[in-house]
Amino acid sequence: MDRALALAADAGAHGDVPVGAVVTDAAGTIIGEGLNLREHTGDPTAHAEIVALRAAAQRTGDWNLEGSTLVVTLEPCLMCAGAALQARVSRVVFAAWDEKAGAAGSMYDVLRDRRLPYRAEVVGGVAEDEASSLLRAFFDARR
Repeated sequence: MDRALALAADAGAHGDVPVGAVVTDAAGTIIGEGLNLREHTGDPTAHAEIVALRAAAQRTGDWNLEGSTLVVTLEPCLMCAGAALQARVSRVVFAAWDEKAGAAGSMYDVLRDRRLPYRAEVVGGVAEDEASSLLRAFFDARR
């Protein structure tokens, strides 16, 4: 989570919502990382999780990331939760809950939906205070 928080701070420094993500393999080695790049690139899909999943798939040479963990500073949205499932991520660990758009237990629970053919373990609230502070400072500065 420390690396994801550092990436989130970098995203905030260049004007994107401060969210960072890393993908680790089963041994805990980082195989992909990303930060929000929507404002920077103009790409609406450039959420930190998507960027990290793409990097992990490129590094491993495989879209199937079964056994991996996605670590992110904000609860994934619908798009990112869906992408994690499509990549067969086994576990999602996140810091701050997103009551407005979260899809890992707050608004929706896509990652654990029993109607879907693949589910992921979810652990929320890890380093929540640190991630929430970054988000709060970012949005307070824009209000």
